[in-house]
Amino acid sequence: MGVELKSPVGAHVPVAGGLATGGLRYAAQVGAEAIQVFVSNPRGWAMAVGKPAEDERLRAHSEDTGMPVFVHSPYLINLGSPNPDTVTNSIAMIRHSLTRGAAIGARGVVVHTGSAVSQPREDAMRQVREHLLPLLDEIPADGPDLLLEPMAGQGAMLCATVQDLGPYLDNLDRHPRAGVCLDTCHTFAAGHDLAAPGGVAKTLEALAATAGEGRLKLIHANDSKDACGSAKDRHESIGAGQIGAEPFAELFRHPVSRGVPLVIETPGRSADPHRADIETLKALRDT
Repeated sequence: MGVELKSPVGAHVPVAGGLATGGLRYAAQVGAEAIQVFVSNPRGWAMAVGKPAEDERLRAHSEDTGMPVFVHSPYLINLGSPNPDTVTNSIAMIRHSLTRGAAIGARGVVVHTGSAVSQPREDAMRQVREHLLPLLDEIPADGPDLLLEPMAGQGAMLCATVQDLGPYLDNLDRHPRAGVCLDTCHTFAAGHDLAAPGGVAKTLEALAATAGEGRLKLIHANDSKDACGSAKDRHESIGAGQIGAEPFAELFRHPVSRGVPLVIETPGRSADPHRADIETLKALRDT
């Protein structure tokens, strides 16, 4: 009989003082078994070089302990934008994030799936294909996958529901290095009622059907301040929002998500609320 896989539970961690020095210190404070980091300013285009000693220490720690590491790319990235400068900067930033991810031994680099903004959707999708396929082809065998994160459905987003992932991946020829990062708050806000009986299973089975088995590489575990279908991206602490705690337990049990790392992006400016959220998720996992 095979060994039951246990999903590591962790957090997006601050890295003041260095990716390894600051990030691993915070991970220890909150009890994180997996971490997600920014490798540059999440709200700017400046590309931080990084410190080789910190990179190597984080990579070694991940290899020695098995702790999964993920990179979240900056929020400004949008390959579907009608603004040529935004597209040019987005290409450079995705490439930078992938390069930095490889340097620290990251399993994946999360990127938002983008918005058409004010142009026709088909034009935006054509841009995504034109610019993202070459970046996917550049990823080395030992480099991180690029993890596509659907959004909450606001505005002219190119991908919100799990069903949207099918055409999006088709547009990328279902490239083997294109994975999925599922954010529970986004998914709920986009109209998937995770709080309803059987809602998590229904959503995960739809995800597997449209994206294909094995595409789900990371889950952002966030409760939602707003109702299902609100199209509002406002995170809440686990169990304190409209989703509630119990649906998160199903993420640990369902075959589609079993073994997939979860990281929280919940509110809080100190370790205490994040530690509490991680402890809640671990309790749901281990019961």
